[in-house]
Amino acid sequence: MSNANNLLEPSRLRLRGSGGIELAADQFGPIDGPLVVFLHGGGQTRHSWKQTGARLGASGMRVVTLDARGHGDSQWAPDRDYRRDTMVRDLILVLEQLGAPAVVVGASMGGITGLLATAASGGQAISALVLVDIVTRPEPAGVARVIDFLGKHRDGFDSLEQAADAVAEYMPHRPRPKDTTGLLRNLRARDGRWYWHWDPDMLADRGEKTSVMIEQMEAAAGLLTIPVLLVRGMRSDVVSPEGTQAFQRLVPHTQLVEIGGAAHTAAGDDNDSFTDAVAKFVLSTRE
Repeated sequence: MSNANNLLEPSRLRLRGSGGIELAADQFGPIDGPLVVFLHGGGQTRHSWKQTGARLGASGMRVVTLDARGHGDSQWAPDRDYRRDTMVRDLILVLEQLGAPAVVVGASMGGITGLLATAASGGQAISALVLVDIVTRPEPAGVARVIDFLGKHRDGFDSLEQAADAVAEYMPHRPRPKDTTGLLRNLRARDGRWYWHWDPDMLADRGEKTSVMIEQMEAAAGLLTIPVLLVRGMRSDVVSPEGTQAFQRLVPHTQLVEIGGAAHTAAGDDNDSFTDAVAKFVLSTRE
């Protein structure tokens, strides 16, 4: 990956997670650059980070964008095991295979995985953490709205237009795209219908008590000594100003970047601002 074109176009990686599950990833940039691993949110794929990955790779960073189990091109769990602890084990194993301490950037579900992994890994594998619109005390109504969207449309869609309508309803703050082909990265075609590119059974283990999840996250946050960046969409219904302040009290050295006009999908809502913030943070951890 020595020439400029290879820095912009990713190479495909096949990695192994817990129980030997096969995980798909893309890698941008030079192999000897600072390692940054991106973890998407629930119902998303590694393609959520494509523009950011290409930009950071071109700047000299080694960027790996990972499909979580049951998402994108990664294997679906045959035992329907999508528990948070299992995804944490996936991440720790992935970091071992990549062979270097990493800055971990996680959005929503991926942020929870990254945060819990900082404690589970004993502080060795993760050198810095970026949480994208997730805190230890997210807003219940916003979380419920996300889970409700992920649980809908298990019977698929007749057309790309129908899928685009569903996304537009979920994200009213974004203009509905005229070209719906971009949705192909998030859909599977089967028997003449379109289905989301994730295993609907991933919601099966979401019945845990919220109080247990908060306790686990706050315990992990209380141990953080590595650099931490919190990126919040100012229109987010998942991370409120109060939730942000509560996290900052837990982790006083947290750097905060708020993106105006962005909602819970902050990285996609304003990719340039998001990428600039992450690049600045990663470079600061190297100084």
